[in-house]
Amino acid sequence: MTQDVLRPALLKEGDNVALISPSGPVPHDRIEAAVSVLSGWGLRPHVFPNARGNHRYFSGLDEARLADLNTAIRDASIRAIWCLRGGYGMQRIVDDVDFATLKADPKLVIGFSDITALHFALWQRLRLVSVHGPVAAQFDKGADSLTARAAKHAVMSGEPVVLTVDPAEASAPARTEGTASGPLLGGNLSLIAASTGTQDMPSLAGTVVLLEEVDEPHYKVDRMLNHLCRAGAFEGVAGFAVGQFTNCPEAADIILDRLGHLGVPILGGLPIGHGDQHYAVPHGSMSTLDVASSTLTVSPVTG
Repeated sequence: MTQDVLRPALLKEGDNVALISPSGPVPHDRIEAAVSVLSGWGLRPHVFPNARGNHRYFSGLDEARLADLNTAIRDASIRAIWCLRGGYGMQRIVDDVDFATLKADPKLVIGFSDITALHFALWQRLRLVSVHGPVAAQFDKGADSLTARAAKHAVMSGEPVVLTVDPAEASAPARTEGTASGPLLGGNLSLIAASTGTQDMPSLAGTVVLLEEVDEPHYKVDRMLNHLCRAGAFEGVAGFAVGQFTNCPEAADIILDRLGHLGVPILGGLPIGHGDQHYAVPHGSMSTLDVASSTLTVSPVTG
């Protein structure tokens, strides 16, 4: 039986938002920038106790980061959980997330990069729609930045997200013709590859797969895509929505080389990922990829 899709409510003025750091440490000034922007939207951001921590390359010990996440999940007054940054660490704690409570009381979960591991777990275990969007520390770009405005649109407007290819993006030459529709699943290529073989790797058959990456040399991008193909992860995919491959040399050529043989539409150059400015998109919502019009349209969180 197909599992029903869970859809959290959109945010509205007055809603409480948890700011947590489940992965890497966050400079305190960037946390304050996040608080300022979210407050300006009429939301009530709450910086959780361990969000300002620093332990090696994490924001704190595993148990501290997990405690913040589960406390936010179990607090009925919290309507969204906004991760402050990526980095590394989500996969170390994801198996102990309180999914049962989140199923009973779905909340918006927002983040990207390392948070791809959490998006996959939410989809695979709950079919919960979440938001692949900026980590809250990126609101240091300012409330009027495209990144902030696009995030607000995704979590508060209830309107579809419509993206057009930016020809200046390094991944823009990666394209093959056609249209594709299906749930938008994916995110950071490294995290997708690292999820292969775990209980949280979803079937990507029938989906539009989102790919983005940052600071990876050409051979590593090739290796990850090749591994995913050999593992059968891309069997039956409807198409590929290729976002920003920031500081990844030859990415477009490698994407076409490794994925072109699948015979499905590929649309590169989408402003999603680790670029200076980028868009938020619902993860798990229905999407349509149209290469001829160079657009990706994603249904809102609420359907």
